[in-house]
Amino acid sequence: EVQLVESGGGLVQAGGSLRLSCAASGFTSDNYIIGWFRQAPGKEREGVSCISSSDGTTYYADSIKGRFAISSDNAKNTVYLQMNSLKPEDTAVYYCALDLRVNLGCHYGMGYWGKGTLVTVSS
Repeated sequence: EVQLVESGGGLVQAGGSLRLSCAASGFTSDNYIIGWFRQAPGKEREGVSCISSSDGTTYYADSIKGRFAISSDNAKNTVYLQMNSLKPEDTAVYYCALDLRVNLGCHYGMGYWGKGTLVTVSS
């Protein structure tokens, strides 16, 4: 069974930084898409960033380009999201998601989801 465990959320002041981690387990394929989505109170879930394990291709939402950076350690099946210059509007529950159907890319119907980690940015 695929499991995704997020960590690193918390409370930070605007302009600060946080680093989220997501450890994936329970699968043997070395070819997958993994990334981050977020959902703010009262809003729909939003794709933030994804990375391909095979070639490192990345996707970033326009709202976070230049501020967030995704990276991965394939040996550890772990993905990271470095979040800099945080804004109050970045406040949300951040979910890690993974899909073994790599042809679908980064999408809202990702096959596996973590429970989420809360990021709160105060003004």
